[in-house]
Amino acid sequence: MFPNSSNLGRPSFPPKPQQQSTFFAKLPLNMPPTPLPHQQITIPPFHFRNAVLSRALLSGNTEATPAVSPAVTLQPVTYGSGSPVSTSGALTSFQGRKRQSQRSVPDDAKRKRIHSHNSDAAVVNQAVPFPEEGRGSFPALISVQSPVLHAHGSPALIGCVPPLQDTLFPDATETRLPVAKDELSQQVLELFQTCRQQASDLDRKELCRTELQREIQLIFPQSRLFLVGSSLNGFGTRTSDGDLCLVVKEEPVNQKTEARRILSLVQKLFSTKLSSYIERPQLIRAKVPIVKFRDKVSNVDFDLNVNNVIGIRNTFLLRTYAFIENRVRPLVLVVKKWASFHDINDASRGTLNSYSLVLMVLHYLQTLPEPILPSLQKNYPECFDPTMQLHLVHQAPRTIPPYISKNGSSLGDLLIGFFKYYATEFDWSHQMISVREAKAIARPDGIEWRNKFICVEEPFDGTNTARAVHEKQKFDMIRGEFAQAWQLLRDKKDLNCILPLKAAKQKR
Repeated sequence: MFPNSSNLGRPSFPPKPQQQSTFFAKLPLNMPPTPLPHQQITIPPFHFRNAVLSRALLSGNTEATPAVSPAVTLQPVTYGSGSPVSTSGALTSFQGRKRQSQRSVPDDAKRKRIHSHNSDAAVVNQAVPFPEEGRGSFPALISVQSPVLHAHGSPALIGCVPPLQDTLFPDATETRLPVAKDELSQQVLELFQTCRQQASDLDRKELCRTELQREIQLIFPQSRLFLVGSSLNGFGTRTSDGDLCLVVKEEPVNQKTEARRILSLVQKLFSTKLSSYIERPQLIRAKVPIVKFRDKVSNVDFDLNVNNVIGIRNTFLLRTYAFIENRVRPLVLVVKKWASFHDINDASRGTLNSYSLVLMVLHYLQTLPEPILPSLQKNYPECFDPTMQLHLVHQAPRTIPPYISKNGSSLGDLLIGFFKYYATEFDWSHQMISVREAKAIARPDGIEWRNKFICVEEPFDGTNTARAVHEKQKFDMIRGEFAQAWQLLRDKKDLNCILPLKAAKQKR
């Protein structure tokens, strides 16, 4: 889903002395990670029952629990071999999320820019214990303070972005949803409420991630598995796939050679030891290679990549845009549903991927005469520093206050305006969509952009997220769908004329 990383989006290696972490200390920076010998990871028998029972109860699918022979003595263990891998002290463990208290802050205080500390507030990357039952893609840092999290001499400001906690996406209350006063806006809002990802959906993905991380760490002891993409960025639906990023070392990995070798080992693990719980693991040799698989218990499809850390960074950039203004998520969900219904939401078939569609919606909201969204990277560069260490990336956006726009347009009017913008106003031949700059900018002259039909800039590494649209026929089809949607919505003001709501709600 996410484009390949470049120099701009890489973490700083090695860290500064005061930022030194032992997380990847034993992995040579110029060598690929060495897996443990095969005999050290083949450990029969495997006791999956406890974890699978909990997952089955979570998914409501108790029939998915495999039968266990009565001759096997079941121990109170977790997924796979059930015991943590014993490695050297350099292996950093992580603690699950801890809920932090919400603090009410006056609106005028929320609008103030959050500045970093001076050098007297150094970042200390300490190892944090990871309990046996700990959960979470990102560590909960207890005594670790980041300069971007506090205003100088004042307590932390809690912004609009929900913290990563036991329930990552609490049910939106009426105060967090926009008011729908017309029929089209009401249709948009109802579709969003029906189809948006629920906390239970995310819990199933997160539990699978936790268990797979334990298994993969038997091969790559110092690796870390992150849940990224629509599952975390606020734009997921009930049927969204899960995207996983396996970070094996905190430096770039050659995606053509090293990443494929690592993924081959992961695929072998899935197709042998975990074959009772993982089905159809396939290695896809794309520009960013992935292993595609399905978790049988949760019935969720996953894509797993290696060290595509840009995906971690842009997950939390998009998450901030998702929650900074309450009209953003409903609009994005409807546009994604519309694009999928009209077969223009599939990069493997030469059309737009979901990431590009989200960026297109954000760009439109930034370029209105009275903008609904700012450029977060310009306004809060310290929160989206492309060299920020990965274990801090999820914390920084929580300090950003809601964006107060003077634009009071309804969801329906904004949806019509979105289609009109790309049907009649945006110059596809000469302009590039840039969320980073919050405006349409002239196309660069590099090979990445030359002779491309659609140019959407990745906010961190500057690549083209819409590079899959390389045929004029597909581009013309996409433009035609935008034009038709604009004309129909403008005339009829009924979402059903471009997206049958009954079918969309049933699919979810």
